[in-house]
Amino acid sequence: MTQADPPAAGARLLADLAALGPYFAVDVHRPGSPLRPPWRPLGELTGSPDTLAGRISEVRERLAAAAGCPATAVEFRVAASIAQLGLCARLLSPALGAAAAGRALPVDVGQARWVPALGGPFRLSLPDTAVAAEAGTAATAPAEAGTAATSALLAGPITQIVRSVQAMAVSPRVLRGNVASAVNGAATMIAAARPDLAGPAVEAAAALLADPALTGTYQGRPGAAFRRRNCCLIYRLSPERPAYCGDCVLGR
Repeated sequence: MTQADPPAAGARLLADLAALGPYFAVDVHRPGSPLRPPWRPLGELTGSPDTLAGRISEVRERLAAAAGCPATAVEFRVAASIAQLGLCARLLSPALGAAAAGRALPVDVGQARWVPALGGPFRLSLPDTAVAAEAGTAATAPAEAGTAATSALLAGPITQIVRSVQAMAVSPRVLRGNVASAVNGAATMIAAARPDLAGPAVEAAAALLADPALTGTYQGRPGAAFRRRNCCLIYRLSPERPAYCGDCVLGR
């Protein structure tokens, strides 16, 4: 893939995002540059139910291998929920990190690229024009521009992913709860890595959680007081010794 050389402001944003952790880090490429392995167009994952189902099957096999059991022993809906949560977290985190820093980071999945990998956040590349975008204009404050970028991401590809996985027999309440959990998780990681951005991160997350699509999926505010109202189903991987996420409704 042809790597881009972003201007100073874009380079600073990339460095700031990388410092927040692997879920926030992004590569950049020139729009229209040749697509070379191992990079793939992200749109094929978010826009094709068959490709998304393939990704879920890979997650299912990895979960089964970790548990030392056949893939059929892992419920498809559990693997689908975990895959969807990871994908949404990977897409939302960079945009929320940028918003907390007072920048807007538009994530156009039609131009984005990814490296298919399991076991953690996959590599994500955006057009260099996305990181070079100004925070705001005379009519748009930086905070508003960042909020608009995350809201567009939620209304577009995130909703598309939710609908696709929902059609695979996963409860929409679980899937929307996963999105809310991804938003809170991003805010929590930002605050841990950059305490000076804790306030803006919470405000950016709270603005996104106020979206009607996420109404009723959680209680409290982003941070330690946040608790989702449903479960991502990960506890079903081992019903005898269930493990719960920190924000799970089933946790004590």
